[in-house]
This record gives sequence, C-alpha cells and structure tokens, in this order.
Amino acid sequence: MLRRPRRNRYSAARRSLVREPKLDVSQLVYPLFVIDGVNIKDEIPSLPGNFRMSVDHILKEVEDCMKSGLTSFILFPVVDDAMKDKRATYGCKFDNFYVQACKKIKKIFPNVCLISDVAMDPYSSDGHDGLVKNGKILNDGTLEILAKMALVQAQAGFDYIGPSDMMDGRVEYIRTVLDSKGYSNTGIMSYTAKYASAYYGPFRDALDSAPKAGDKKTYQMDVHNRSEALIEAELDIQEGADIIMVKPALHYLDIISDFKANTDIPVAAYHVSGECAMLIAACKNHWLDYMTAMPEVLTSISRAGADIIITYFAKDYAQLRKSQLIK
Repeated sequence: MLRRPRRNRYSAARRSLVREPKLDVSQLVYPLFVIDGVNIKDEIPSLPGNFRMSVDHILKEVEDCMKSGLTSFILFPVVDDAMKDKRATYGCKFDNFYVQACKKIKKIFPNVCLISDVAMDPYSSDGHDGLVKNGKILNDGTLEILAKMALVQAQAGFDYIGPSDMMDGRVEYIRTVLDSKGYSNTGIMSYTAKYASAYYGPFRDALDSAPKAGDKKTYQMDVHNRSEALIEAELDIQEGADIIMVKPALHYLDIISDFKANTDIPVAAYHVSGECAMLIAACKNHWLDYMTAMPEVLTSISRAGADIIITYFAKDYAQLRKSQLIK
C-alpha cells in the first residue's frame, strides 16, 4: 500500500503535527444570566453549573474566566414580572439593571468583549420577541422598540448588539439608528438562522420568558428548512450584520457549513441550553465521559465552520485547556 493514512496517526506527536486548525479559547463566548439585586447566585435546575447572578457575582465570574483566557461574554437579563409590559418598556430604559451591568463590567474589565441580547421577550408580559396585537406578532411595529433597546445597549458599552428576535428588516433598522446616533463602531451579531427548536427549554426556565400564549413559529425558522437559511444570511449581510449566527448549533451543523461555504463574514453558532443539558445529564449518569465528550462536541461545531461558538461549556473548556487536561 503506497498510501497509508494511519501513518499520520501513529503517535500523539504525529497526530498533533497534521491536525487541522483546532478549536481555540478565543473562539468561545460564555453566556451569563444577570439578575437585579446583590449577592444573588441561583443555580438553574435544568442547566446545572449555570447560574442567575447579580452583577457583583457576574464581576467575579468574568475575572475568573479571564484567568483562563476567556474574554468574550453574552449577557441575558432575568427580569421580574413586575417590570414587564406589552411594549417591553423596561428594556429600553438606560437605567435598567441589564445595561448598568454592562457599564460596570466594562469599567472594571474594559478589554472584554460583551455581546447583548436584543429582543422583547425578556421584558414582555406576552413572552414573545415581538409586539403582540390581537394574537399576532407585529413585525414592523416591533422594529422601533428593538432599535431603542439596541441604542441604550450601545450607549452602555456593548461591543456587539445581538438581535435575537427574527423580525424581518431589524438589522438594517438597528444599524441605521446606531449610525445616526454616532455608534458606527458598535457591531451587530445577528441571530440569522434561529430555528423554532425544542432545545431552548432550560434557557427559557432561566429567564422565565416562555410565551404566555401560542408559539414562536411565525417568526423563528421551520426546523425542516435549509435553503431558507441562506436567504436570511443574504438579507442580514446586506442590512449590515457584522457576524451571522446559527441557533441551535449541534443539531444544525449543516446550516453552519452552508453559511461558511457561501458567505464571507464570521459565522457564529449558539450551542444552546438544551443541547448542553443533554450532555450534562448523560455525564452525570455516567453514560458519557465529560472530559472527552464535551471537547468533542465543541470541536464538531468548529469543524463544521463556526468561527465563534457561544456555549455554556466555554469556561470549563478554557480551564481544561489552561491546565493542559485537553489539547
């Protein structure tokens, strides 16, 4: 046999020599759930190892992550029901605890990269990403609200605005408002292909943001559709997105690959709560080994073409890499 692929697998040194570009900690983004108050750190039952934290604990968490080289974070607000209304008014206020948390983080850690969440559902009494009227989600009526929310987040210092709502035209609307107010350097990481997935459960538990009626299938993508994702990507790029995202990640590796092959801007993938919770549960039951399964999962997402991976395993991966327990 003149060609023997196994020759390059003969030893660890040889495998390392010929290894294709591998996942790096700099590609990872760690989700953090921010709650109003002081000295609060409550574990999310459906997502063990992850917490709803007040900003004092968030600051400690960020500092701890940075010791392992993890410097990018995406923040989500846990909003009390008393602060919610149909127009998500609290989310558009500059003094809300979420944007103030960003200001505090940026003041102490100016070099971290912070990504926001722009959607009505954390602040909406209806639990939807858009404005609800007569049982329908209004697309165009939602855009002004999203833009107001994005502007206060940009003013607070977020590096990237993350519209997760899936309303048509929201990227251009937000980009236009940010530019007109002098925030042309604030980026947009668009949730470009966000599917109406069954794997968001623990996240909605964390935020208590499930729809009060109906579902999100009129604005999130149908789980069967592949070519439609490229339409969404083309639109978001034309409208000014700096990064396009696929959500979920592990169950949509084909979409990640399509984005990487057909676009020329960075591709992010959100390894969502349900995908992570399944692995955590399997490992707790000793059906899988966390130290080997977790890096393999993240590697598969990277191999599919994701330049950026948002994952609840980011901190663990960074710490294991630093300690050289994984390579």
